[in-house]
Amino acid sequence: MPQGEWPKEQLASLAARRDALRQAARVADADPEALLDAAFTELDGAIEALGGSPGDASDDSADGLPETVRAERRLLHAAFQQAPVALFLLERDGTIRRANAGAATLLGVPSGYATGKPLTNFVDLASRAAVQTQLAAVARTGGPRRSDCRLLGADGPADVTLTATAIDLPGDPPVVVVTAAPQQGAPAAQSQSQSQSRRQRPRKAEKKEADNRTGGASIASMTQRMDMVTTVTRLLLDNSTFSEAVTLQRCARLLAGDLADWVIIDMERAGSLRRQSATGSRQRQAEQLARAARSVDPDPDSVPWQVHMSGKSVLLSHADDPLAVGAGPDGTPLLMMLGAASLICVPISDGTAGYGTLTLARQADSPRFTVADLGLAEELGRHLAVAIRVDRMFRHRSEVAETLQASLLPGRLPTEVPGLEFGATYIGATQSQEISGDFYDVFKTPDGWALAVGDVCGKGQDAAAVTAAARHAIRALAHEKTSPADVLAAANDVLVAGDYGERFVTAKLAFLRKSGHRVQVRLGSAGHPGPAIVRADGRVEIVEAGGLPLGLFEDARPNETNLDLAAGDLLFFYTDGVTEARSAEQEFFEERLADSLAASASRSAPDTVRAVQELVTAFSQGELRDDVTILAVKVGPAR
Repeated sequence: MPQGEWPKEQLASLAARRDALRQAARVADADPEALLDAAFTELDGAIEALGGSPGDASDDSADGLPETVRAERRLLHAAFQQAPVALFLLERDGTIRRANAGAATLLGVPSGYATGKPLTNFVDLASRAAVQTQLAAVARTGGPRRSDCRLLGADGPADVTLTATAIDLPGDPPVVVVTAAPQQGAPAAQSQSQSQSRRQRPRKAEKKEADNRTGGASIASMTQRMDMVTTVTRLLLDNSTFSEAVTLQRCARLLAGDLADWVIIDMERAGSLRRQSATGSRQRQAEQLARAARSVDPDPDSVPWQVHMSGKSVLLSHADDPLAVGAGPDGTPLLMMLGAASLICVPISDGTAGYGTLTLARQADSPRFTVADLGLAEELGRHLAVAIRVDRMFRHRSEVAETLQASLLPGRLPTEVPGLEFGATYIGATQSQEISGDFYDVFKTPDGWALAVGDVCGKGQDAAAVTAAARHAIRALAHEKTSPADVLAAANDVLVAGDYGERFVTAKLAFLRKSGHRVQVRLGSAGHPGPAIVRADGRVEIVEAGGLPLGLFEDARPNETNLDLAAGDLLFFYTDGVTEARSAEQEFFEERLADSLAASASRSAPDTVRAVQELVTAFSQGELRDDVTILAVKVGPAR
């Protein structure tokens, strides 16, 4: 018989056997493996008969084969595609050349999706190594091999038995055929009668039902994603602590409960990617696994490193590399430790700066990640980046504020001054995070001691700059001039020349000089309220404010007053944050200041300051509209 031609009787016999196989496939108790093996036997026979040269040139068909042979090819192709068992055609290296309809249904992917991917990509990590070994044995020996494993399907893992057989094709490289059949005792697929009933249903009705089902699922999925974004946004906006670590941990716990089985966050620190957190869902989390994952940083070959460096997201619907997120302390791949089978890694970036990566992982019995999940993860990564940027901005501003505020106040008050006792406090306004414009100072002068207190119009860094200029100018000028009024006048010249815009400063400066058992006070005033004098017998005198604020007019002349303090007397300085503190009934603390000081006449300077501070805070119920600054000095017995 010439190569490329079959006698008619052989073709008729092949057609009869084909029809018999088709009929057998419709029987409910049919053995899929036996039928598939028979189909391949027929394919082997056809290839053997047709092997060699294509047929003579007299054939009418374009490929040189008789029409009957081409029809048999179509038959065998149909048998492969419609075989009632999942079937994979592999290259010798385990790469999928083709997957039939049953295989695509089992995996929950289009047939073309699996093409070009290793079969082991779709095998649970715990079984992957064993399957690789068996496939390699088939390629090496040519003998059939079986392996029980779990394939990662659309509806979760399926326990199957893989049967691999090598096939030699004349003129072509050998291939490996793998069938996937349910393990004995595992839930079987739908019965043949169910499938037959479904095939017999009207196609329009079936399509309508599928469309309705798909549409409803899409709407539910979209709603769930919108809810997730809204919840994360609310969580980030509610971060009253302004703590980056707290923000990331809260977000990870939220995502691990609703979007993924494991959430890993890696942050850039000093040019390296450091593992910030690893969190599992509450139902699955094993603390020892979380600690192990947190104890190692991603290496430069890991997916998080690549995503961070490139700024591009990665979706591994079927994670093929167990080392995708690195290894644990003992070298075991983290994905295997966590039982992860599907992976998403996105940059935490606001478009201009990258802060790290967000990695989401799902286990084998959870639905694998899709492109829609990737889009949601990328949106969450952007939200996290914005929150981190704002968080760091606030932290930076807070550090700047603390540094500037510290420069406006003395580090500590003098404690070893014979006959004088000092006390002071500062409380920032609760309704503002801006830098305060209040200041106070206590320092030695050539003739004794000086006390200064002041308040700058406004808040923020500009106000702090004026405050610093005023405080340091007063301290420096007090060593050159003998009158507090002259010191304040010279400080006014400094501020006017400094061109601080419309900022101005109210201030009080007192020069204290001991004279026997008494203290003589020369008090300069530049528009600042007080102070109050608390006599030893409980009488309270409020010194009126005088003079113009500093920094407004070139020829402003501060007022000066002379005071005399005896043993047990206390000089009490304050800013308007004390007198303007309001109660819930909109009353001002100014009306209670004198009585509060009178009740503290027997107390030390620090205790008096503390008592008034507590009264102001309680009076305003903790809602301070302005900064509260208090400075007091008490005359004690001479030593």
